[in-house]
Amino acid sequence: MSQTDLAVQSGVSLGSIRRFEQRHEISLTALVNIAFALGCERDFESLFARPYYETIDDVIAARKRGA
Repeated sequence: MSQTDLAVQSGVSLGSIRRFEQRHEISLTALVNIAFALGCERDFESLFARPYYETIDDVIAARKRGA
């Protein structure tokens, strides 16, 4: 998909898409709109997923791993 097509389908300006690709700068709103236009909105689930811990030992182990 071209940048122009993505801009049209997402409602995000072409300049914002270029800035995102070149400088990795984007607003959260624009990022979400682009994700929907690309059919990647479900990827946010793993990005904001909370880890599940059964015990305090699990929490300590996760901190040691840097998780």
